[in-house]
Amino acid sequence: MAVYTVHQPPLGKGENTPDPARFTFVRDGFYVWGFVLSLFWMLRHRMWLVAVLFVALEILLEAAMRYAGVTSGWRSLVFVAIAFLVGLEGATLRRWTLKRRGFTNVGVVVADNQDDAERRFFVNWQAGKRPHAAPPPAQAENVVRGPVNPRPAYPQSNMTGVIGSFPQPERRP
Repeated sequence: MAVYTVHQPPLGKGENTPDPARFTFVRDGFYVWGFVLSLFWMLRHRMWLVAVLFVALEILLEAAMRYAGVTSGWRSLVFVAIAFLVGLEGATLRRWTLKRRGFTNVGVVVADNQDDAERRFFVNWQAGKRPHAAPPPAQAENVVRGPVNPRPAYPQSNMTGVIGSFPQPERRP
């Protein structure tokens, strides 16, 4: 199952409620197309500033590595690593771009695919529920609740404290 963050667009002029067709769902996870075709993936998702910064970073790194005399194999490895980072952080880049455009994060949905995520979110949204809230626990009937055991797991008589996971014995003079 994938985790999607839901982003609500800013309200337009004369709008009381946001248009559900303009909501954006961003999947957490690795973006293969962000790794394989980083620049084109950024342009497809209208991340203009991210694309410009990406190209500027690539040009600066290429110039710096040529000036430093780095071989072409190492330069290629650096650019593959940058593309891998774009694939890993693609969702973060999309969220940052949406936030800059005035979108607000209104929830988190767990679903198998984006269609299911949209369905789950809008069903809960129309019902007035918070989509990221966990369902209330089932009320168990006839549950006998006894007193909580006040004794600690280890005797305190000869212990002065705990360092890490290990109790330390008390030192006696």
